[in-house]
Amino acid sequence: MDKLEYTALGQTVYHDVLPNGLNIYVDARRSYSKQFAFFATRYGGMDLRFRGEDGNWLDTPAGVAHFLEHKSFDTEDGNALQTMAANGVDPNAFTSASMTGYYFDGVPNFEENLRTLLSFVSVPWFTQESVDKEQGIIAQEIRMCEDDPNDEVYCRLLEAMYVSHPVRNRVAGTVESISHITADTLYQCHRAFYRPGNMVLCAAGNIDPQRVSDIAWEVLSGEPTSATPADHGRPEPNRVGEKLTHRTMPVSIPLFALGLKGSPAVRGKGLRQRLLAELVCDVLFGPSAPLYNRLYEQGLLNSSFNSFYSAGPGCAFLVAEGESRDPERVKDEVLKEAARLGESGIDQELWDRLKKAAYGAMVRRLNSMDDTCIELAEAHFNGEDYLSFPQVFQSIERADGEALLREWCVEERAALSIVAPEE
Repeated sequence: MDKLEYTALGQTVYHDVLPNGLNIYVDARRSYSKQFAFFATRYGGMDLRFRGEDGNWLDTPAGVAHFLEHKSFDTEDGNALQTMAANGVDPNAFTSASMTGYYFDGVPNFEENLRTLLSFVSVPWFTQESVDKEQGIIAQEIRMCEDDPNDEVYCRLLEAMYVSHPVRNRVAGTVESISHITADTLYQCHRAFYRPGNMVLCAAGNIDPQRVSDIAWEVLSGEPTSATPADHGRPEPNRVGEKLTHRTMPVSIPLFALGLKGSPAVRGKGLRQRLLAELVCDVLFGPSAPLYNRLYEQGLLNSSFNSFYSAGPGCAFLVAEGESRDPERVKDEVLKEAARLGESGIDQELWDRLKKAAYGAMVRRLNSMDDTCIELAEAHFNGEDYLSFPQVFQSIERADGEALLREWCVEERAALSIVAPEE
């Protein structure tokens, strides 16, 4: 195994690549009592079209990645959730637009639970009867999300911002789309994406790195595999698809989500773009920003207001969301403030303070084994090293933030989603 030293952070990570293509990262923390393991595939809600084993491109319904996550816990002998819970750990999983991850944390029986995790994720077992039953369960979950104003305002924003990129599809799909999922669909997608060369295993805690690698090879040994090519369509235009999407729901005050459509990061530069974009969010929308305080004093925003950056293959965007009695005016004020900062410049003292705070927050997050493992996996899929963030921070200048404001925070790249009270 390679030993990777990060002196600026006082961290040591061990890295190995198995003959079958699986990458392994182990953050060995001898002073910790708990252990955490995260097994992820480069496969998420946006990966609807991919190249199959025969070399032909295949199209699948929206929601397969999420459906497969649900069904992966099924085994021929029962259910892996129950097996691992009985063995003293707390297992779970999630599906995002570009990744599906399975994990557990706990203290006892780490090696046994790691074997179980690797086994149930890599060995599929579905029947058409169990798939039909799961369709009803997931359909109910989808309807609950459609009835949630916070989910609805965000999902409709993505549909408005993006013209054709599959990030505009809901990760869980729709009731209609999942009705076309069969056991054969799941097996086909599992063969394509759940292979070692398209996956990564990250572990942290008081564990032996070499044992993690040995167990992974013991469970997953096989021929070399590689990543699966996915097609996310033609490059997106800079402009949004729709500038405004509006619907009514039983809410007491309008909810809004304002999206600013960015440019996808060049591979290997995603971490830098993320750190820069998050700093711009702090400068433009944060509680220390002049805009937030002004709109709060005018009664246009309340404490529910927040912002974030999100990205995936072929897409990147900023979102500011919250409650307001006049969301369209909030959008106008945001664009005016962004134009002012882009042209007149960001206050240097504010920039330096926010940059220090952001760096400190990332260092503190390293105390969480869960966050560290998930970040290592995500960075690996993007061809990057997450723990290089101290050097990346040093390379980011105030002028970079001003340039991003001028490029992204303009009318043609802005979409507004509103969920207003019913009459």
